[in-house]
Amino acid sequence: MKQNYLLALLSAFILWLGWPPIPYSSVLLLIGFVPLLVAVENIIRGDYRNKGRKIFWTAFLTGFVWNTASIYWVFNAMNAQLPAWISLLIALIPFGLAPLLMATAFRLFYAMRRTQNIRISFIGLVSFWIGYEYLHQTWDLAFPWMTLGNGFANFHQLIQWYSVTGVYGGTLWIWIVNILAFMFYWQYKHKVQAYSQKALLSITLAAAFMPILISVIQYISYEEPINPAQIVVVQPNIDPYQKFGSITPEEQLENLINLSKSVAQPNTEFFIWPETAISARGGINEEDFREYPSYARIVDFLSAYRNGNVLSGIESYALYQEAQTPTARPFGPSYIDYFNSSTLIDGSTKLQYYHKSKLVPGVEQTPFGTVLNFMKPFFEHFGGTTGGYGKDTEPKVLYAQSGIGVAPTICYESIWGDYVAEYVGKGAQFIAVITNDGWWKDTSGKDQHLAYAKLRAIENRRWLARSANTGISGFINQKGDITQRTEWWVPAALTQEINLNDDITFYTKYGDLIAYLGLLGMLFSVVVIYIPKNKKIN
Repeated sequence: MKQNYLLALLSAFILWLGWPPIPYSSVLLLIGFVPLLVAVENIIRGDYRNKGRKIFWTAFLTGFVWNTASIYWVFNAMNAQLPAWISLLIALIPFGLAPLLMATAFRLFYAMRRTQNIRISFIGLVSFWIGYEYLHQTWDLAFPWMTLGNGFANFHQLIQWYSVTGVYGGTLWIWIVNILAFMFYWQYKHKVQAYSQKALLSITLAAAFMPILISVIQYISYEEPINPAQIVVVQPNIDPYQKFGSITPEEQLENLINLSKSVAQPNTEFFIWPETAISARGGINEEDFREYPSYARIVDFLSAYRNGNVLSGIESYALYQEAQTPTARPFGPSYIDYFNSSTLIDGSTKLQYYHKSKLVPGVEQTPFGTVLNFMKPFFEHFGGTTGGYGKDTEPKVLYAQSGIGVAPTICYESIWGDYVAEYVGKGAQFIAVITNDGWWKDTSGKDQHLAYAKLRAIENRRWLARSANTGISGFINQKGDITQRTEWWVPAALTQEINLNDDITFYTKYGDLIAYLGLLGMLFSVVVIYIPKNKKIN
């Protein structure tokens, strides 16, 4: 087994090397699982007891090392507010949960291999893997950061066809090439030829390079529709751990306005400010926001820009006479909901809000609320609220007076391809990401978050404007190129003329079709596992 564990670690190392933020190494993902597949096949064909258990823990080793090496920054984010040992225990949830699901996919693959041939079993493995990824973007512990298709974010020239498939196309591509490469290697090593080696090599190379060729042609030939709009993004650089200790909300607002003015042009249409940029102690009552001095100051600022709008993060709340939502809690004679929100202010009396929907498990919502209700006071200690934040149930496009629609995605939401596509399907002509990446400090977390935004631009063929408080702000065009970006941990503002787009891509219209096919394949595979047959390992 020692050799198999070493192979598992080799896979983890290759997958880590191929993962963002390491530039131009994404092609390594196309062979990253080959050593693990060899280890699994060694166990299947070897003289071992409890083969299923050994395969599970071998696959878990790969997933755990790769996952932890890629998202180590989760520990950094928690360690700033909690004792190190508690932070480590909490970090073990994202470090270990996805690898457990990955290992389960391999364990089910082994169950299929006991009764099915290797071709059918590999279809099952890919289906189980896609099923794991889909689960990990939909349940209460959702954290789709390590979805395989995200791995090409730093080499976006290779995956322009995400405008058709989304990231699950990348997942499927990675698995097809890995499986073909494994089969070629296995036959070569063991001097067997169940399939023609020449044909297998040709198919493997075609599977690897044809998508690249198609993508490069798309990248070179794609032309944006000309529909210009002038946008400003602002990075105020307020330390999130010292937000009210080092600067007052009024001082923060003046800082935002001054940075905006430093690059604004008379025809600027959007000023985009980061997550929670507009704040007050205790939050801002959405119903009464027009009566706050901060609202009057923003309207006064916008008076110099005829078509100007401010799209900003805001810490807000709503009051109800009765509990209207599951997250509302008693507040005197009323009920209150707190929100991590975005708002669009256009200089008129109209106000638009969107409440962040994809909430961070534990920090912004209690996962499986009724079951883990007892943990709410604990989660409050690292950024959450005792009842969890309220949220909108679906994406909401915010519109300027001129009719321009923007997708106001907030932080974590930008890693959901299907969710961002819903904004675009509802009329968003460009995507805004308002975030605060300072929680992760100067780690690869901020770089991965920026890189993943390129995938959303490609999937929907929309410009993306990113305003990060202490992360990296910038602009991404419809091909996924970063046209401008700020440095880390510096106050800055950037302006860019972008092209609005009304065209709808195949992915925007139809979403994650590959994921749905994978789920069907998973159901088929589960049924096949329980069909009695003679043992068939080949």
